[in-house]
Amino acid sequence: MKTLPLKEAFFSKASIVRQHLNSALAILCFIIVSMCLSGCSKDDNGGGEPTGDYYFRAKIGEKEVNFHNVNFQGSGDDNRFEHIVVGGYESSYPLSGPIPPSLDFEIWRLGGNIAAGTYVTPAENKMIARYAIQKTEGTLLYNTSFSDDVFTLKIEAISKSGIKGAFSGTVRNSAGEAIEITGGTFNLPYETTINP
Repeated sequence: MKTLPLKEAFFSKASIVRQHLNSALAILCFIIVSMCLSGCSKDDNGGGEPTGDYYFRAKIGEKEVNFHNVNFQGSGDDNRFEHIVVGGYESSYPLSGPIPPSLDFEIWRLGGNIAAGTYVTPAENKMIARYAIQKTEGTLLYNTSFSDDVFTLKIEAISKSGIKGAFSGTVRNSAGEAIEITGGTFNLPYETTINP
């Protein structure tokens, strides 16, 4: 029987242990990746489909719109909402081609809390509503910052589970042209993109 010097014997055993360890790590990585992939799902519209009756609807001028790719996001400290934004597109967001018109509203209350209640511009000076139409020459933006038009947001419920409420008002572009937004309603989950 041939005896290996101590150093060669140690490296030989270490090499065998490394091979087994590498095989075990490869199997473990494969299992983790498989579990992650089987646990994740997405639809062709770029967002998960949550269960429940979720929507973001309004009448823009004379056009009834059931918005797509809608999302409710917020942030703040100590389980408070100091900032929220809700927005969506008039049709599914395309992978190429023109971007559909979009509508969103946003409120900031740094150090405060955005809770259920009524928020109205221009009195709520850290609130804005925007309606954007993409054109080849640029974005035609209508919002509540160009004049003292009234935009009302009524939040019925808000939490890390979601937000529900209604909205209506006027947005205006820099040329002074106005668009009326009426009959707006929403019921959205938190941080989950939804489509009608």
